[in-house]
Amino acid sequence: MIWKSKRLWGSVIAVLLLAFCVKDVRLDDIISLSHRINFIYLLPATAAAFVFIALKALRWRLVVSQHKSIRWWRCLTLYSAGQILNVVMPVLTGQIGRILLFSKKVGLRKSFVFSTIFLEVLFDAVTLVLFLFLTSLAFVFPSEYRHVSVILLVVTSCVVALLYGMLTFQNGIQKWVQKHIGSRWRGVSISIRKFFRSFTKGIRLLRSTPHLVGAVTISLFSWVAHALVIYYLFRCFDFGLPFASACAVMIINTLALMVPITPGNAGTFELAVTASLTAFSINRADAVLFAISLHLLDLLPIFVMGSFFMQSDKASIAEVKRQADILAHQQALEKQVAVTRRGRG
Repeated sequence: MIWKSKRLWGSVIAVLLLAFCVKDVRLDDIISLSHRINFIYLLPATAAAFVFIALKALRWRLVVSQHKSIRWWRCLTLYSAGQILNVVMPVLTGQIGRILLFSKKVGLRKSFVFSTIFLEVLFDAVTLVLFLFLTSLAFVFPSEYRHVSVILLVVTSCVVALLYGMLTFQNGIQKWVQKHIGSRWRGVSISIRKFFRSFTKGIRLLRSTPHLVGAVTISLFSWVAHALVIYYLFRCFDFGLPFASACAVMIINTLALMVPITPGNAGTFELAVTASLTAFSINRADAVLFAISLHLLDLLPIFVMGSFFMQSDKASIAEVKRQADILAHQQALEKQVAVTRRGRG
């Protein structure tokens, strides 16, 4: 039913949050800001936004390179198309859409693609912890963000240890699954082992020092590029805030948006950026207008390059969304069946 649609409720929440953000912005505020804006700084800000997406695509290409060679331009446009799905699809279904799109267009197993996206998130988390540590030398973060950063550090460390454990003991894990699960549910055991083998292929990059160092280095440069987007937009809006403040805004915004609620983080993005800027004594109206501009600037390279891929490959967002909904429904049914079987056992 439509009232149970995640897309509907995500859109409703986005509209309400955007309305809350702009409710205090008056026409006089917009006119006043327009006289202070230096549009020349939009050029480096826009360039940095394109570099940010290009570096993220380059990192994904590096992760996949051990198993599949993808041309640079195709990888860039395909990656951007995947980001479009993240924007237009609610909650985590955008990631399912990315997996389906990458799997179909590159010819890789869905479980393998999932592992590469999982590594993406892991590298971003590691880089975020490094940026948080460096930025904390210049700023004292609010206590709630310090607590989140500690949790992020612990969770990231545990995930890294878990992945290395999976790589080290993968044969033993598969034998355990075959022995304890295969004896009762042979089909489930085969599916788990197939997924496990494909997933571990994707994370083998962790054992390659050159690939690992390259991925972490690209992650660091991509975050620097995003901080430059914010910094040059500061200059454009004549805020007079230093580069360290741009890093702080980026980190706080990322921590606040770790769990996506609305499509494209519409509303939640503006709320998080506005809150972080007002902490730097920026006028609320200016902060809201800055947040909206930053969000649009972040989306620009994704839609420009992603649309090129969609047109050249005749890919349909609606079709990918339909497939993602079907896959999510199948996974829900499989989970329900598994719970029922355990209950009977």
